[in-house]
Amino acid sequence: MCGIVGYVGTENAAPILLRALRRLEYRGYDSAGAATLYGGVVFIKKDTGRVEEINARLKLESMPGAIGIAHTRWATHGAPTTINAHPHTDCTGSIAIVHNGVIENYLALKKELLDLDHALASRTDSEVIAHLIEEYLKKGVELKEAFRKTLLRLEGSYAVALVSSQSPDTILAARREAPLIIGVGKGFNMIASDITALLDMTGEMVFLHDGDMAILTPDSYRVYRIDTGEAVERPVKTVDLTIEMAEKHGYPHFMLKEIFEQPETLRNSLRLQIEYVDLLAELLDKGRVIYLVGAGTSYNACIAGSYLFSQIARLSTFPVIASEFIPNYGASIGVDTVILAVSQSGETADVLSALEYARMRACTILGITNTVGSTLTRVARAYVLQNSGPEIGVAATKTFTSQVLVLAKIALRLARLRGKIAQYEIDEFNSWMEKVPSIVHDVLERVEEPIKKLAERIAESRVVFMLGRGVSYSTALEGRLKLMELSYIPCITYPAGESKHGPISVIENGVPVVFIAPPDEYRKLNIGSIMEMKARGAYTIVLGDSSDQDLKQLADHYIEMPKIHPLLSPIPYTIPLQLLAYYTAVVKGYDPDKPRNLAKSITVP
Repeated sequence: MCGIVGYVGTENAAPILLRALRRLEYRGYDSAGAATLYGGVVFIKKDTGRVEEINARLKLESMPGAIGIAHTRWATHGAPTTINAHPHTDCTGSIAIVHNGVIENYLALKKELLDLDHALASRTDSEVIAHLIEEYLKKGVELKEAFRKTLLRLEGSYAVALVSSQSPDTILAARREAPLIIGVGKGFNMIASDITALLDMTGEMVFLHDGDMAILTPDSYRVYRIDTGEAVERPVKTVDLTIEMAEKHGYPHFMLKEIFEQPETLRNSLRLQIEYVDLLAELLDKGRVIYLVGAGTSYNACIAGSYLFSQIARLSTFPVIASEFIPNYGASIGVDTVILAVSQSGETADVLSALEYARMRACTILGITNTVGSTLTRVARAYVLQNSGPEIGVAATKTFTSQVLVLAKIALRLARLRGKIAQYEIDEFNSWMEKVPSIVHDVLERVEEPIKKLAERIAESRVVFMLGRGVSYSTALEGRLKLMELSYIPCITYPAGESKHGPISVIENGVPVVFIAPPDEYRKLNIGSIMEMKARGAYTIVLGDSSDQDLKQLADHYIEMPKIHPLLSPIPYTIPLQLLAYYTAVVKGYDPDKPRNLAKSITVP
């Protein structure tokens, strides 16, 4: 997730763009840059680091011109380097673009452009946009149509804006599955990823639809459909929000905003470059012993991943807490060992310590991370990105769901490579994966209000239990972690089958016991476990399929969930538990964005 902004008007653009970048920085902060147009020349300044650091070095506010675009980056393709920072230009330097999103077919487009003797400078997916436009201009296509034809070639998501010396008072912009808003002013117009970038200039805004492109001048804006080129009307709406409220999209906390971002982040997680997924699958298949290594939330995702690899790819893997990897397995690893490390930041100290130990013993190191340029991406032989964007809330939410979906995608490619399951099973599982973002959207629509009421009851509890069988054990572990992190209520998690081996002894009247019970082969066993807990006075809370009447009758509190492939259930079934942790913390008067004693990335052992 990145932030883009553009201004065209009568004032000097650079100071306005700089203010907007500061407010967009929560969307990405590994690099930033701006392009302005003056005297028929495109000026560009960009670098790595935070906006303030870059401005101190490069003096962004001094750039000339009354028109410009700017970008703050969270890398998805290409490490955070100056050359990979936006804006990007064509070969002539007369076109500059900024882009938020993921271009799925950029490798094919890049090859096509290289064959046409284009000189691409960066390792980003975004740069192909500028060069495709250049190629159309060479053929005599005018700028607006060259932009539209380029957009038609792109697969994936984008919010993109460009300036060109061919049209010195015009910004072209477009969106597909990424937000983009026009800010309408007197004598100026703006474009931005978020209303936060616009609020100090105007409250009059036009919200572009998916598949819209726009042309902005100081005195006008026009909106067209990308597929047909036909003009359409989009109403101007007055936005009455403070900048602080706007940064959180009107949500009271970043965590709640990020919970509700998950349909979008999951769509981005599905947009993995298949070449890299295939490389990971090939390397995993060559291993004699395979470990999935992570810490905290990422370890819980590794547990889900172990079930996915086993049942989809028929490949045994060992999920390991990073801090325990060396004591437990260090003496037995070697050249035939493969380690798939999972880390949102790519800088988790315990994970990196395990990897350094393994690297010295010639193990193959692979990675899943959210951060290009992190240490994990440098030490891994191959890695893929979870594409969940920056996470401001300390308690991970979209990290877990994105990591599980990426692991599922790798497991499916591995199953295809190994030939262990039938093609119809591969097709069915792939179909379910594609549905996951919309299923999560459905969950968010249906469970928030019931969870608010449940949180009021949970908030008074001295202890909470969370139980699950099979892959649902990972869901229970992640739900427990969130509840403890935010509400500070002790929470005990066991595989449901182990509950009578000790935990059941502390159950008494009113103790909340949460069961993760999707419609899988463990349904009858779950019913038995629920009855055992109810017989001892537990207050049973069950997450189960909306059509399961037996579970509904058994549960004291039933949370209805939509249908999902059981092995993908940790993704939607974690959502109510995230909301439960959030609202329980709110009821108790705690700040969910800043839980005590915790940091976003644990970079010390």
